[in-house]
Amino acid sequence: MDASGGVGTAQDGASAEDGGPSGGSAATGSGAAGTAHVVGLSATEIAAKVHAGELTAVDVVRAHLDHIEAVDARIGAFRVVRREAALAEAAAVDASPARFALPLAGVPVAIKDNVAVSGEICTDGSPARTAGPEGRDHPVVKRLRKAGAVVVGITRAPELCLYAATDGPGTVTRNPWDTALSPAGSSGGSAAAVASGSVPIAHGNDGMGSLRLPAAACGLVTLKPGRGVVPGGIGADDWSGMAVNGALATTVEDLAVTHAVLAGKEPAGPADPGRPLRIAVSSRSPVPGVGADAATRATLDAVVVQLRAAGHTVVRRNPPITPAAAAGALVRWMAGAEDDAEFLGIDRAALQPRSRTHARIGRAVRRLGLVRPRTQERFRERMIEFFDDVDLLLTPVTTGPPLPARPWHERGFLANIAANARWAPWTAAWNLAGIPAAVVPAGTRPDGPPVPVQFVGPPGAEGRLLWMAGELERWLPWRRYAPTFDPTAAPVG
Repeated sequence: MDASGGVGTAQDGASAEDGGPSGGSAATGSGAAGTAHVVGLSATEIAAKVHAGELTAVDVVRAHLDHIEAVDARIGAFRVVRREAALAEAAAVDASPARFALPLAGVPVAIKDNVAVSGEICTDGSPARTAGPEGRDHPVVKRLRKAGAVVVGITRAPELCLYAATDGPGTVTRNPWDTALSPAGSSGGSAAAVASGSVPIAHGNDGMGSLRLPAAACGLVTLKPGRGVVPGGIGADDWSGMAVNGALATTVEDLAVTHAVLAGKEPAGPADPGRPLRIAVSSRSPVPGVGADAATRATLDAVVVQLRAAGHTVVRRNPPITPAAAAGALVRWMAGAEDDAEFLGIDRAALQPRSRTHARIGRAVRRLGLVRPRTQERFRERMIEFFDDVDLLLTPVTTGPPLPARPWHERGFLANIAANARWAPWTAAWNLAGIPAAVVPAGTRPDGPPVPVQFVGPPGAEGRLLWMAGELERWLPWRRYAPTFDPTAAPVG
């Protein structure tokens, strides 16, 4: 039982085995008879219906809680489901005279387990954290609630949010597109929740790809904002300024509205540049000897064709990601493990073996003074110069399908680091530079799972990236939910 009356989902011990079933029988369309018209609506559709009085926030939240109950035992997206607390919050939205103006009125949202939700325990993915319930909401949670969103649960993350798969003792979080695969990390629980229809939007954050990799794995759209656009306050120091908060969604419209809420701005229409763009494209991997697979290259080529057909200029150009920049991101990642463990009061001896090694290296990094602000600022300046004569950069996100869903926490530090680096070489540089990047599902693999692409822009380009994501959504529309768990599909009797 959680501090607000909700209950944790029955995941522990249910899915810790390597691999797992792929696909399976479809979940009921809504999780409960008579609610299929609610679960599967986008966040903006839900808010519009609550504004119009066609739905109550309680109706919406109850339907999504029922869907979570029906599907999450197979996915393991949630550490805590706040059933009673969420229904009480929904009733408060219904009673509010301001609900007609709230951009996310009655919209269920999931929060990643590394920011504070009042009354809930925040573990940062570590069973070794033993702190009591949080006394107040993190600023991003406060903004979501002020906009009318209802927190239905806390989603799982790997320990200290360090890894590109989401698992821990007794639980492996699974990808709704194929439960033998991981939803990635570290915002893997949030991505699995959205891709399964359990919530229309979810909070996450990104220190080296932790929003973009789960979006890539689960066929979602996301935006990693630039530095300072959305309140940080993630762990000790946002991984030395690399980590930012953001959202995961199934539609660009939902993402744009949620981003505006998180940034403290009024939701607005797409930031149409009003002219053709000049877009650089690069498929060169920053990690030597690692490259994109055939499906990823084909999807990147298809996007280039669409861009040129729309009148944009596309040029081949590789960003100057130097070994010094790669090292700058790596040392901040290492230091982040030690810094956050210290900040959260976690006994290092109680960490998982891989995380203990991570933190030990982080202590050495700090002692040697290897986290150098000038490295970060010099790289940021170089990347801003890269965008002097191009508006956006198009790259792959991952080298191929997601990592297998297995207990990676039982494996060593080197096995985890190698798997992460081989699968996801295209994300970390933009955290070091502090500039915005978006991920969009732009194709599908022969066996069905989505294939993503990444757009990167200079500081302040969040609106331009959302506009471009909307263009891709129009040209190459994607399936919003994983087929087996699609709440808009007819229930299987």
